[in-house]
Amino acid sequence: MVNLTIIPIIIILLHVAVVAAVAAPSPVTAAAVDDVDDRSSLLAFLSNVSSDSGGVALPDWGRSPEFCNWTGVICGGERRVTQLVLAGRGLRGVVSPALGRLEFVTVLDLSNNGFSGEIPAELAAMSRLTQLSLTNNLLAGEIPAGIGLLRRLYFLDLSGNRLTGEIPATLFCNCTALQYIDLANNSLAGEIPYSGECRLPNLRYLLLWSNSLSGPIPPALANSFMLEWIDFESNYFSGELPHQVFDRMPRLQYLYLSYNNLSSHGGNTDLDPFFRSLRNCTRLQELELAGNDLGGELPAFIGELSRVFRQIHLEDNAITGSIPPNISGLVNLTYLNLSNNLLNGTIPPEMSRMRRLERLYLSNNLLSGEIPNSIGEMDHLGLVDLSGNLLAGVIPDTFSNLTQLRRLMLHHNHFSGEIPASLGDCINMEILDLSYNGLQGTIPPRVAAMNGLKLYLNLSNNHLEGEIPLELSKMDMVIAIDVSGNALAGGIPAQLGGCVALEYLNLSGNALAGGLPGAIAALPFLQVLDVSRNRLSGALPAASLQASTSLRDANFSFNDFSGAIPLAAGGAGGVLARLSPSAFQGNPKLCLAADCTAATATATRHHRRAVIPAVAGIVAAVCAMLCAVACRRATATARSRQSIRVNDGDDQVVEHEHPRISYRELADATGGFVQSSLIGAGRFGRVYEGTLRCGARVAVKVLDPKAGGEVSRSFKRECEVLRRTRHKNLVRVITTCSTATFHALVLPLMRNGSLDGHLYGGGGDAGEGMDLGRIMGVVSDVAEGLAYLHHYAPVRVVHCDLKPSNVLLDDDMRAVISDFGIARLVVSGAVDGDEPAAPCNSITGLLQGSVGYIAPEYGLGGHPSTQGDVYSFGVMVLEMITGKRPTDVIFHEGLTLHDWVRRHYPHDVAAVVAHAPWRAAAELSADDDVAPPFVVELIELGLVCTQHSPSLRPNMVDVCHEITLLMDDLKRHAADVAAAAADIVVDVEDDEDDDGRSLSTTKDSLFSN
Repeated sequence: MVNLTIIPIIIILLHVAVVAAVAAPSPVTAAAVDDVDDRSSLLAFLSNVSSDSGGVALPDWGRSPEFCNWTGVICGGERRVTQLVLAGRGLRGVVSPALGRLEFVTVLDLSNNGFSGEIPAELAAMSRLTQLSLTNNLLAGEIPAGIGLLRRLYFLDLSGNRLTGEIPATLFCNCTALQYIDLANNSLAGEIPYSGECRLPNLRYLLLWSNSLSGPIPPALANSFMLEWIDFESNYFSGELPHQVFDRMPRLQYLYLSYNNLSSHGGNTDLDPFFRSLRNCTRLQELELAGNDLGGELPAFIGELSRVFRQIHLEDNAITGSIPPNISGLVNLTYLNLSNNLLNGTIPPEMSRMRRLERLYLSNNLLSGEIPNSIGEMDHLGLVDLSGNLLAGVIPDTFSNLTQLRRLMLHHNHFSGEIPASLGDCINMEILDLSYNGLQGTIPPRVAAMNGLKLYLNLSNNHLEGEIPLELSKMDMVIAIDVSGNALAGGIPAQLGGCVALEYLNLSGNALAGGLPGAIAALPFLQVLDVSRNRLSGALPAASLQASTSLRDANFSFNDFSGAIPLAAGGAGGVLARLSPSAFQGNPKLCLAADCTAATATATRHHRRAVIPAVAGIVAAVCAMLCAVACRRATATARSRQSIRVNDGDDQVVEHEHPRISYRELADATGGFVQSSLIGAGRFGRVYEGTLRCGARVAVKVLDPKAGGEVSRSFKRECEVLRRTRHKNLVRVITTCSTATFHALVLPLMRNGSLDGHLYGGGGDAGEGMDLGRIMGVVSDVAEGLAYLHHYAPVRVVHCDLKPSNVLLDDDMRAVISDFGIARLVVSGAVDGDEPAAPCNSITGLLQGSVGYIAPEYGLGGHPSTQGDVYSFGVMVLEMITGKRPTDVIFHEGLTLHDWVRRHYPHDVAAVVAHAPWRAAAELSADDDVAPPFVVELIELGLVCTQHSPSLRPNMVDVCHEITLLMDDLKRHAADVAAAAADIVVDVEDDEDDDGRSLSTTKDSLFSN
């Protein structure tokens, strides 16, 4: 029975329907409806978004109905959204499924933000989509299979997220328009789902590096014959290197397969089929197969491959046989790395035809015979590493023909004869390592006088004799000298005190006699001193050793030293107070200051009676001179004032008035620049702690007048940088003092010292208290400071010397970047220096940076650049995470810190972090396999920043963005730990009546473990 009450309603609805049918909607009306749909979709997206900064996300969205004018929104005809580009907007939240309703959108770019959650499957409804970029977010979960159904999609970038699961097969079988696929740096697993019946005929770029992908490289990859760039590095791919894939890719230019589990043919014994397949790749420029443990011999026809080859990386494999002479056919090769293999035979003289080769690595093989004299014809060679082989004979004189040679490493071979004096003609040399050979004779004065040597000289463990040449003192820029394990005799020249940049000096295991000159111990940057196993005698230069602020390790054992060792309590004895007894053993005449005989004390008192009158006369004369100078200054002029222009962080230049300070006031503040006030040293001067008359605690950086004209340039450079920049993570200048002979900067005193001190402490061990929170805070602060210098300062700045000792920590443990003495200003995109377009090693001959932190392109004549700072930053990140100094790795293993980490990561993360300072802070033992995900990502960040090619490194803006995401991870991890701890406490409270333990006892035990 029909309900009569609804009949009027039905009639009304029928009437409306008839009217609608008669008055058909106009196009404008339909567009208006769609208009509302697009606007509502955008607002739905906005409702799930917040801002990194804590403010309103996309503040202009929703304020007006004109959504086509909203930030990042581009409309086409009929007011439909066609592009949504919000890259790098500091957004966080989830990607709303409502975006799938934007049916006219062709470009969706949400890259470089903080989006989390999963990629919504609804995006597959955007049928017109051609470009999708979600790179560098926090997206997790699986890649929706529906994305592979977007027939028009030609650009897909999902790299730099936390995506898991397998790659959907639809990407390789349905999305036939794809030209660019980047899924790198995720956690994707499984095989590449590229089956034989699938076709991606337009694919040009396939980037899958740094995932957990496995299985063989699919033969169907040959169906994408347009491929130019393939990067499968750092996965778990296995099986044989395909020999019927790459021969069908004539456009292939870059092939990266390093650090997988691939093998060669014939049970890992035959490389010929794979290399033969590369013959058709006539455009191939770079080939990387490192770290696969590949076996077999290099094919004899390798030199017949692409003539445009630039780089070949075959290191860290098990390649046998000899180096084919035919390899000389690769005449355009600039980089060849065959190190860490099982190569034997001799170095082919024919290699001299490779005239463009710049870097040659043949280290750690079984090569024998002599170095061919023809190597001197390769006039572009800048680096030669033949270390760790069985090479013998004499070192050829022809190395002196290589005018570009900067690094020569021949250590751990069987060379004999004398060191060629002609090596002294290599004026650009930075590293000369001839250690662990059978070299004889004396150290040639011409080699010792290589004042251009900037990194290290290692002649240790040979059969060298004679005296240490005085010419060695001309190496005033060298960082490390090691001549240990020889038969050198005579005394240690006090002139070595002229090696003012020296950080590491090893003279142990020789027959040196006489005393240890105080000038050696007083070297301003010396960190390691080893004079053990010699015939040295006399007293230790205690005053210089106690006063040193840089020395962290020393060894005086097995000599004939005598006198007292001033091991004062509380560390007042300087490095002497921190050394173990083994550093002094084998010196029977040495004794602790408290245990020395009364006769020694009496003799000392008699000596002081003789010296005091003379010292008193000198002090009186100096005081009279200072009084006269002060009186003249006081009557000549009143104190003037100095205006310093600083930037307030918002590009607003503000005038600040600071009193001009006099030399006398600074002398009073620091107690006359006494040694006890010294708190640090830099390349061109020293830093003293002081108190101004107003009571302010300051650090006074006094430039060393001995550095000559570079002092005024360094002072001018640092003043210029500090005058024109201001940021919370850059040290600020209070005022300056400058005369014809005296230059000083007055800076705020950083009571927490440097990052170096917190990482290693006074004794060189990893310091306590650097937990992950503080490490992440320092990384974030330094990154923000560098990003400001590189991108936002009124004048862009390249720091050039970033390292832990140049990062200071204020009272709140906030990190600030200091020491701009060799910084360079960037004007209109070019570096503005003392010499226009000067390379990094020509600024008074000084390299831009310190050993281990210098970008590799600087060492090969590159110019100062922001990318060089990014490299130094990356080294510092790896250092904080691993607990290893880059110099320790260089001197002990011959590797850069990047190389050392790369050899263990990602397959052995435990080895990378085994000695990390944050593990000590967390009380983790070496057996605890703990590496939170954000630690792994921080390792990846350090590796990316320290890539050899500057163009592959990120800029600091991108780095800051990545660190912001990592900081969020750290907070979530801390919250999870706290929640887990709270759950344990609750459980204990519930059981308290049963076991009798108190809540406070439980908390103490929980957080102590």
